[in-house]
Amino acid sequence: MSTEYDVRDLALAEQGMARIEWAEREMPVLRLIRERFRQERPLEGIRISACLHVTTETANLMRTLQEGGANVVLCASNPLSTQDDAAAALVSYFEIPVFAIKGEDNDTYYRHIAAALDHRPHLTMDDGADLVSTLHRSRREVLAGVIGGTEETTTGVIRLRAMQQDGKLEYPIIAVNDADTKHLFDNRYGTGQSTIDGIIRATNVLLAGKVLVVAGYGWCSRGIAMRARGMGANVIVTEVDPLRALEAVMDGYRVMPIAEAATIGDIFVTSTGDIHVIDRPHFELMKDGAIVANSGHFNVELNLEALAEMATQVRRIRQFIDEYTLPDGRHIYVLGEGRLVNLAAAEGHPSAVMDMSFANQALCAEYIVQNRDKLEKAVYRVPQALDTTVARLKLEAMGIKIDVLTPAQEAYLKSWEHGT
Repeated sequence: MSTEYDVRDLALAEQGMARIEWAEREMPVLRLIRERFRQERPLEGIRISACLHVTTETANLMRTLQEGGANVVLCASNPLSTQDDAAAALVSYFEIPVFAIKGEDNDTYYRHIAAALDHRPHLTMDDGADLVSTLHRSRREVLAGVIGGTEETTTGVIRLRAMQQDGKLEYPIIAVNDADTKHLFDNRYGTGQSTIDGIIRATNVLLAGKVLVVAGYGWCSRGIAMRARGMGANVIVTEVDPLRALEAVMDGYRVMPIAEAATIGDIFVTSTGDIHVIDRPHFELMKDGAIVANSGHFNVELNLEALAEMATQVRRIRQFIDEYTLPDGRHIYVLGEGRLVNLAAAEGHPSAVMDMSFANQALCAEYIVQNRDKLEKAVYRVPQALDTTVARLKLEAMGIKIDVLTPAQEAYLKSWEHGT
């Protein structure tokens, strides 16, 4: 067993292992990759520092990388997203150093990131780019050994592209989030279901008949809006992008500015990747009993500092619910401290969608190792061939067959000479 780790309680390991095995049942693509990795060992001798949500699904990714020959260290990418039993199982059963405790404070969070960087990685795996930004800001002595990395989430990709634009990115990173088999499924179906799951677990409120406001209409927000409507909620979408706003209208949702929605919403969910999407002026307009949650990566989407300044009292009224009492007697309820509600108050995305996301992670790690001399200091999309492979393997695992183009059809699609 590794002697270097920081988890809540190793006694949780047996429970965590059972849950890891349960998650694996819904991750057939990653299992196929792990079987190949076990035979081929494409990551032999590669040190990987991963900063991801420490869940049972992530545990199966770590197992896959380890089977491929990698020396892996894992830390949390969010203070509230760790499943303590999964962390304990990785240490006890697989001797993978894990630095993650659910509810850790900010200092501990960054101490754990520092511990992961002490591993002096060849590859980084990030979810939100905190590991990469810390590496570039304060641990630059580690950069020389890094050959590449991957990024899991929209928020992280935004930060990394900004680094590239400013000429600050020091090694190639593949934006796993941009793979079609990631964002079309993980972001939409995973975030949609798990966000609603987190809200219901935290509050036990009935969504039917409620006015639910979704800030943003990217793939994550589309999933949230779709699932909320399926539960009977009256969904309002707020947007700043004309095209996405138009899509939301055509999809049958009411669209309006957040200031207008603030006066009528019962439940608010942000998922934009930007700061202060719900701000002081919006809190001032909310009705008594409004529930506010965030499903974006960082809690900055909600201006909780402003809300705390407005409040005369703040109390934990229920697990994962903080009640803010305003001077006029209104109450606003914030879920999961404004962090990802699907992981703070629930279990995160279903294993079946994480199967595809983490299959991309594993294949991209292999791709970087194989192409280390060809990649520049830039943010890359997942190669189309890898994306297609993941989709094909997922369909096969589901027992679904599709058609194949005939030679004549292939020739027609490649030709410009055929007309009507």
